[in-house]
Amino acid sequence: MKLRSLVRALRPRQWLKNVLVFAAPLAAGSLLEGDSLLTSLAAFGLFCLASSAIYLVNDVLDRHEDAQHPVKRNRPIASGALTVEVAVGVAVLLAGVVLALSPLVGGWGFAGVVATYLAVHLAYCVRLKHVPVIDLAAVSSGFLLRAAAGGVAVGLVLSPWFMLVASFGSLFMVAGKRFSEVRLMGEGNATSRRSLEEYSASYLRFVWGIAATSAIVFYALWAVSLERDLPLIAQISIAPFALAILRYAVDIDNGTAGEPESVVLGDRVLQALGLLWVLLFGASALLG
Repeated sequence: MKLRSLVRALRPRQWLKNVLVFAAPLAAGSLLEGDSLLTSLAAFGLFCLASSAIYLVNDVLDRHEDAQHPVKRNRPIASGALTVEVAVGVAVLLAGVVLALSPLVGGWGFAGVVATYLAVHLAYCVRLKHVPVIDLAAVSSGFLLRAAAGGVAVGLVLSPWFMLVASFGSLFMVAGKRFSEVRLMGEGNATSRRSLEEYSASYLRFVWGIAATSAIVFYALWAVSLERDLPLIAQISIAPFALAILRYAVDIDNGTAGEPESVVLGDRVLQALGLLWVLLFGASALLG
């Protein structure tokens, strides 16, 4: 029972977010070249361990607030199924393993990105989550750092367009998550998260609307600027990318995007659009 509770506390469902480490090598068309795939897989594994360490710390610090939340009260630490001592011990172990192995996987640049991820999210757990707007930036940085880490690990020079799309795409998902939380708990309700007291649904709708628009525009500009043998394929990929953003926005608008991984795993249309995008953009990268 304790082992099962520990596995749940590691949140393996949320490891889906770590597939972003494959984004930069895929976009550059180098994912299948040399050792890139093996390096990307190793980077993915390390980010799974790093993110789980952060989840454990976050749940330890939030256990009292989570106990009052209609959904989060079922988390192992909030419910008492997993002790604080075990959670902290495992978090320290995981973080130590990640920091030790990172230089071996992707060099010191990759290790620096991973260390930055751990530092920013530890600061988020302790303080930044309670500061409106800054909390959005901190969580968004997690997605951005995952995407950047994948490129750094395989020695790529990251495109400014790639970073812009990753930045606003991340903000879109995070603002959508907060919007769903506000819809669930009610405006001005700080029971589960103090920063929610400062957010209104209309403000968060404004933020995720701007972020979605920016992500689509920057992606379109990136796709049409690519100098490849078959640029039309990259340009066609704008359609599934934009449709995926719009499809995900339906879940945000319904207030059901509190857990992005659940949205992605449960929406067959969104999955189909994502697969179509991967095929089109991947083909453009490989053939270019």
